[in-house]
Amino acid sequence: MSSSDRHGRDDDALLPAPTAVPDGVPVSELVALTPPEQVVRAALARAKAAARARGLRPGVVRSRPVTSGSAPGPRDPQPLAVSAGLLARDLGWEPGLMVGDLVHRWAQIVGPQVADHCEFVSFASGLLTVRASSTAWAANLRLLAPTMLARFDETLGEGVVVQVDVIGPAGHGFGRGPRRVAGRGQRDTYG
Repeated sequence: MSSSDRHGRDDDALLPAPTAVPDGVPVSELVALTPPEQVVRAALARAKAAARARGLRPGVVRSRPVTSGSAPGPRDPQPLAVSAGLLARDLGWEPGLMVGDLVHRWAQIVGPQVADHCEFVSFASGLLTVRASSTAWAANLRLLAPTMLARFDETLGEGVVVQVDVIGPAGHGFGRGPRRVAGRGQRDTYG
């Protein structure tokens, strides 16, 4: 009884079709006809095509973080503060946020007495400009500048504020209004 009779199928159909072998050429010479370099190149090309089909690029190594199941990983949900900080850093918003934080916490950072007598004017490239309420307070704030810089380093971070420029009070001029004097304006009366 043949195998096709027992199982109801033809075993010869499962075998691959024989390839055409030229008459008089031994099989050992047929194997030698394909150089090993060509076989390796074909296998490498098939592997690259399979990798491209899966979305991988040759030469790019993806490293997976090694974490245990109980430890937090990078794919876990992150607190909003962490995500917002990364977004601000990536979009270049950090300097503007730093100025907003400085203005918002001005009285807390410099202290209530100093905040009563000086106000934030501008901040650019590490230079903080403040306006004093009087010339006496302007002189006092110039002396307090190193202490203020140390306080800014503690609260805002090292090197955010590099220099403090103190300007005096801005009084109104007499160029307009009911007290304007016609003529050359204010002059020295002694000479």
